[in-house]
Amino acid sequence: MKKLSLTLLTLLILLSPNTVLSGNMGDTVEVYLIHKLDEYRGYCIDIKGYKSKAILNKGLQAHTCYSYQGEISIDQGFDEKKLTQNQFFLPGFDVCMEASSDSLSENIQLSNCRNGKFQEFKWKKNGRIHLISNLKLCLTVAQGQSRKGGGGSPVHLMRNLSLELCSDELNIFQIWGVRKIE
Repeated sequence: MKKLSLTLLTLLILLSPNTVLSGNMGDTVEVYLIHKLDEYRGYCIDIKGYKSKAILNKGLQAHTCYSYQGEISIDQGFDEKKLTQNQFFLPGFDVCMEASSDSLSENIQLSNCRNGKFQEFKWKKNGRIHLISNLKLCLTVAQGQSRKGGGGSPVHLMRNLSLELCSDELNIFQIWGVRKIE
């Protein structure tokens, strides 16, 4: 009976949609805004909070990229392979980027990965990240003044993320790149 229970538990874990198997994972990469705006170290998609103590229910923001420190931080590390499958998966926290709706959105949140329509994002060749359920919307960094964070030297900067209408006028706030640290 014990052996049967262990076998069933193992099967449940392997068949769970949120289970991360190392053979199915790509390299960890950071997703960064091409234009550096007012932050010479650049802005990356980041979980609000501090590295491994990030606060998942607060969602995502644009934050100083930590790669200047020589590595990709756990709260900025996305699975490269999943990006090619239209999913922005953060393996360090086992969550996915999610829009709150398929209309203009004030915040970008996180939740368990389930391949729902608000978790599917298409990264187009022009560098824009579109919500697949509404391709007119692009992941956008807030305009205006950045906020100062609580750490770094010089202090890290932060900006909000939202879904806005894709526009050439917003290029510097909507064009993204991806990189890994070797």
